[in-house]
Amino acid sequence: MAATRVAVGEWHGSLLEGSGRVTLESSGLGTFDVTWASRTEEPDGRTSPEELLAAAHASCFSMQLSSILAKAGHPPTTLNTRAEVDFQKGEGVTGSRLWVSGDVPGMDADGFREAAESAKDTCPVSRALAVPITLTVG
Repeated sequence: MAATRVAVGEWHGSLLEGSGRVTLESSGLGTFDVTWASRTEEPDGRTSPEELLAAAHASCFSMQLSSILAKAGHPPTTLNTRAEVDFQKGEGVTGSRLWVSGDVPGMDADGFREAAESAKDTCPVSRALAVPITLTVG
């Protein structure tokens, strides 16, 4: 059975002058302010869809890489992943870059690189960036 997670977004006003909030409803971990400026200028204590996407990509990639390494007989002690998601006005999300390092006993650099490439291609968030999206209005 599929697991469904829910976040709720709310927006008030025009794009440039308005503001909104996103609530992590499934986990109850919090509500975060968002603005156009937090996407295109300085965050000033607010988040953006792209920062949330970067968080999702970094955590998903780390989990996928951990699984791949363990299945290869080399469970990692530690993985550290940084994700940067770019947003370009007029275009939207234009890319995501991942950096990873880790402590993986018994695995050489080439094996780690190969596992990381596989994780990049198979992590659910990487794949989700191109999935069909359904919409219900009402």
